[in-house]
Amino acid sequence: MPDVDAGRLDVLKALGDNTRYAIYLELARSRSPRSTAEVADTLGLHPNTVRPHLERMREVGLLEVAAEGRGTVGRPQHRYGLAPDAPSLGLEPPAYPLLAGMLARAAAAAGISPAEAAAAGGEQGRALARAAATPGAGNGRSPGRRCATALVAMLADLGFDPAAVDDDDLLTVAFTHCPFQDQAEAHPEVVCHLHRGLIQGFVEEIGAGSVERFGTLVDRDPCQVELSFR
Repeated sequence: MPDVDAGRLDVLKALGDNTRYAIYLELARSRSPRSTAEVADTLGLHPNTVRPHLERMREVGLLEVAAEGRGTVGRPQHRYGLAPDAPSLGLEPPAYPLLAGMLARAAAAAGISPAEAAAAGGEQGRALARAAATPGAGNGRSPGRRCATALVAMLADLGFDPAAVDDDDLLTVAFTHCPFQDQAEAHPEVVCHLHRGLIQGFVEEIGAGSVERFGTLVDRDPCQVELSFR
């Protein structure tokens, strides 16, 4: 018990600083890990001010950090996110991850097939496409380009931190962060295909492209989708 109490005291001390608390809130609200520069820009602070606060919160277990190769040349970029057992401060209802896990287990136990999971995800994807504020036809871009932009924006809003590569004929989108990772690792046959259906439904509803290939968690890391657009 003394070790647990000491750990809690370290956490309370870490969040007792106003700047550190503001940084923690920003990361808690974010759907995907953020870099030092991104946090600093959002809060109007210098990166050199933000960096030691991030490291302090990492040391006490509030944050976890991952190195990303898409940073500056010769040096990986560090991205910070809340640790799995970090307090949400009420920003994320704790019942949501619990409910997601229970539903994924129930679907797997019921023998839901990948096709059935994709069909369910497709309904949500079509609903998101209808709600998306896609640009009008008069902006000089083709329907396919507008669809691609809307898709990447939707994935970013959901927290997938998408990285898109466009070679004109094919758009490849890698998901560098998966907000469903825990459930996907436990039940990829359900969760990954819900995600596949979500993307297929979104693109089909807009009607300007199609999914050529979807690489699930089982296929590769990071997962990715390849799409063609008209």
